[in-house]
Amino acid sequence: MTWFDTVDFPKDGDGCPWDSAPHDPVTRVRFQGVGHVRVNQHRAVAGRVKTVSVKREGRKWFVVLSAEQDQPEPLPATGSVVGIDLGIANFLADSNGGFVPNPRHGRRAAQKRQAAQRALSRFPRRTAKDRTASHQRAVEKVAQFHGTVRRRRLDHAHKTALGLVRAHDFIAHEDLRIRSMSKAPAPKPGPGRPGAFLSNGGCRQGRAQHVDQRCRLGVFLTILHARAESAGREVIAVDPRNTSRTCPACGHMAKENRPTREKFHCVACGHNAHADTVGATNVLRAGLVRRNANPA
Repeated sequence: MTWFDTVDFPKDGDGCPWDSAPHDPVTRVRFQGVGHVRVNQHRAVAGRVKTVSVKREGRKWFVVLSAEQDQPEPLPATGSVVGIDLGIANFLADSNGGFVPNPRHGRRAAQKRQAAQRALSRFPRRTAKDRTASHQRAVEKVAQFHGTVRRRRLDHAHKTALGLVRAHDFIAHEDLRIRSMSKAPAPKPGPGRPGAFLSNGGCRQGRAQHVDQRCRLGVFLTILHARAESAGREVIAVDPRNTSRTCPACGHMAKENRPTREKFHCVACGHNAHADTVGATNVLRAGLVRRNANPA
């Protein structure tokens, strides 16, 4: 049965009490009609458990908790501020000249995942109860690859956000419009060719990968804001327009300042730098201006 992969219990103890055997050295959760089930608890639960959810991914089961806790202690001040520029080639670049490379977890496992998907495509579409054992194993193998890639991406996003929050008191980033980024460009009719359209310079697969990367950046920003709030840090989003075309040395803005994706060369003063570093520097300056204009 694959209709439901998640079951939510809106109140701890109402059909699913967490830590149902507190005197047992092993953590257990009790499900109504099932009994006590052992849980491999990877860290201590902080606060009072409010809701309990049971989630299935392939053959693995997870218990997801939401807890109410007091305001956490803010991290000690570092006196450091930073701007970040999110991208495709590099996951992010900061205003100090540092880079976080794109891990490309999906590309690493692409060959094996494609082989598993081809094996699955040989089976006709069936409901779970009508699948053969081989068909079910093929389904689970594909799900396993997708689950592994998703968890690796989330782990990378959490660790990157945690590193920024620990090192800086103030973080400025681009205000990415994820929804507008994922829209397809408007079709342009071909001149003198009724019913034909001009090429937009991209293929369906390439656009899908680009949209996927932008969505991952949106997830990262959500994680960054959550971690910054719990650590007492300040995060501000700024308008990204022309941040990678404006010279941080003289302020001249021109399209020609960025001849390639990675290179920045100011046509007015000759300043040279990495385009992503220039973007991060301008993002930081715009973030500091916005913070000073709207003091807390």
